Amino acid sequence: MTLPCLTSDIPGIGGAIKQRLEDFVVEEIPLYPLSGRGDHVFFRVTKSGLPTSAAADRIARHMGVSVKNIGVAGLKDARAVTSQWMSIERADVEQLKRFDDSKVKISDITLHNNKLRLGHLAGNAFSIRIRGVGEAQLPAAQQVMDVLARRGVPNFFGPQRFGLRKDTGTLGRAMVRNDAAQFAALFLGGPQEADPPDIRAAREAFDRGDYDAAYEAWPRNYFDQRKALNSYRKSQDPRAVLAAVDWRLKRLFVSAFQSEIFNIVLQRRLNEIDTIENGDLAQKTDSGGVFLVEDAGHEMPRCERFEISATGPIYGYRCRLAQGRPGQIEQDVLASQEMLGVEIRRVGKLEVRGARRSLRFAMTNPAVAAGADDHGPYLQVTFAAPSGCYATIVLGEIMKNELPEAAEPDDHSTGE
Repeated sequence: MTLPCLTSDIPGIGGAIKQRLEDFVVEEIPLYPLSGRGDHVFFRVTKSGLPTSAAADRIARHMGVSVKNIGVAGLKDARAVTSQWMSIERADVEQLKRFDDSKVKISDITLHNNKLRLGHLAGNAFSIRIRGVGEAQLPAAQQVMDVLARRGVPNFFGPQRFGLRKDTGTLGRAMVRNDAAQFAALFLGGPQEADPPDIRAAREAFDRGDYDAAYEAWPRNYFDQRKALNSYRKSQDPRAVLAAVDWRLKRLFVSAFQSEIFNIVLQRRLNEIDTIENGDLAQKTDSGGVFLVEDAGHEMPRCERFEISATGPIYGYRCRLAQGRPGQIEQDVLASQEMLGVEIRRVGKLEVRGARRSLRFAMTNPAVAAGADDHGPYLQVTFAAPSGCYATIVLGEIMKNELPEAAEPDDHSTGE
């Protein structure tokens, strides 16, 4: 899905992001203050040009522990300079201080009572340079930022949620509907022009029924595809493909399908994200609690102050649908996905709980300024956003052109 813009009446400024690692800076905002005592050693990790998993692996090897013992709150992009907290239980602090790596730095070592877990963050602060633009584009960028600050940022799941082939949501839909044949066809076949040559060859061979050639063509680091294909060529049963895929990848697919449903609902309500109406399920910004709106006129002042916002469905068995017109929109979207009346409770071993997600989010301390360095002019965009919200949505509103994939933290959840 191509995501629409709330500020479509304001021309985009163009430009490019992530031309250099230091052009995209992310600082994690902790969910809670650290106590300074306890069995868990917390430390700030600043990394450059590495994903979180690689940084954690380097630290784990230095400390002589399994990487599973390292707690993180969110996964940060490799193509950026990022700062985040990690934790290790009963770590040797002196040994941790001796860690030395050109791409990973450790600082602010302290103690806390519990392990840092995924999702234990309030949000992220961003400082992003848009290159190829400058002072002349500042008024248009500022105009967009003013609208987003006043009305809120559309809380879309960004395109990177759906993978390079844009098919993770479709794979999740096949799983939810228990359509093993469609899942196998998508997971192992269906070549696209943008596929690398070896991947395209593997998918083409699968589609023509040459499973041995397909197996040889898949690169060895595509473990799930090779394992699934090996199971399929033995049994000729598409259910074997689904059974062979790692549960973490399955969870990603189901989450992407949930995200796709939410995005469609948000797209249909885009021009009203700063309002609420009777039948809405509104979310309280401070606590996250959700309640049914029965008197929209009474609640609108709270909406205008960003104290509450309308929500959309992260579809699952714990996800209530809205009522009135908002509920009809949600039902129409579910019907378009052949999911109306279908209760998702479990997909294989995965429990699909579901939730409600705000249709917008508020930026904190938004600003845009023109600057220049040895590499040319740029616009500097800074703001903070809550956990699970996509910075690229803000950039898309300003630039209105295609952005790089995986351009920000992956610390969101869809309640699967």
